[in-house]
Amino acid sequence: MAKKTLVLGATPDTGRYAYLASNSLVRHGHPIINVGLKKGEAAGVPIEPPNEIHSDVDTITLYVGPRNQIALYDYILATHPKRIIFNPGTENRELEQMANERGIKTLYACTLVMLSIGNF
Repeated sequence: MAKKTLVLGATPDTGRYAYLASNSLVRHGHPIINVGLKKGEAAGVPIEPPNEIHSDVDTITLYVGPRNQIALYDYILATHPKRIIFNPGTENRELEQMANERGIKTLYACTLVMLSIGNF
């Protein structure tokens, strides 16, 4: 089943994991929203700034380090996804607790690995 996924920390830099994740998500049939600070696109989808709240998101997959997440807390929580995936390097117990208090499931996992083994 397709899961609309917001890639937070999206980048047009082809060597970054966020870029690889955007492409892998699309290849696996998941619609994506790329959100980041850099202009450009990934997997043919434009990267937008974190301004518009998307209300139909199943998953947010994080590619933003914990210090930079603080400014995005309101954006992330207002989106109210069903789950947040904390990819390696994005682990944040404070955001995890805030999400869990709002009924948002959290996972410490790697989106690329989840997609490759079929348990996304």
